[in-house]
Amino acid sequence: MKRQLFFLLAVVFTISSCGKPAAVPSTTTAPPPSPTKSIEPSETPLPTVTPACISSEPAQKDIDRALAFTGEIFNTPNWMQSYTVNESNVAVLWQDAPQSALVYLEARIMPCGYEEPDLNREFSDENWRAIFANYESYKLLAECRNDAGLRLYQFETQNLGLQYGVNYWVKNDTDTRLIAAMLVFPLESKLLLDEYSSMLFPGYSSCP
Repeated sequence: MKRQLFFLLAVVFTISSCGKPAAVPSTTTAPPPSPTKSIEPSETPLPTVTPACISSEPAQKDIDRALAFTGEIFNTPNWMQSYTVNESNVAVLWQDAPQSALVYLEARIMPCGYEEPDLNREFSDENWRAIFANYESYKLLAECRNDAGLRLYQFETQNLGLQYGVNYWVKNDTDTRLIAAMLVFPLESKLLLDEYSSMLFPGYSSCP
């Protein structure tokens, strides 16, 4: 059991280091190339637009949001909670050692905003390979998205001869912030995975 829990923690560290949003391009506008001829008075150069970005440093409201997102669901003696504040996210971890289960949540800051194509690139095959780098294998079973933009990815993974079920949600929280939440339970505890998934995201605990 200790080896299982140590492995699950190793996965969390992998997520913390590799599951962060892709680097945001610099907001500094590169100077245009020198013109090949002198600009006549009538040839007024077009103005450049620099996107407005915010600081990537988490504020207290980001910490509060991450800690409060799950409500009282994991506020029981069998779940041990810890959290870290990083450069562009607040990460919260809950562990249930007897069940060899964990819950990992990130409140991510996207300083210059994001759109659906950004999330498509972020949550792609490359991202999953990084997240599940410490597993012997993983398989994407289903992925779906509702009208509000809430994404769900469902996996089965294997390590040290044990199989795990994984539900991974991505929620558009604000224009510059998103929530990523991951539940990992042994496959033999699928009923518990389904129960906690229903409490965390009512009505969207599994793909249709």
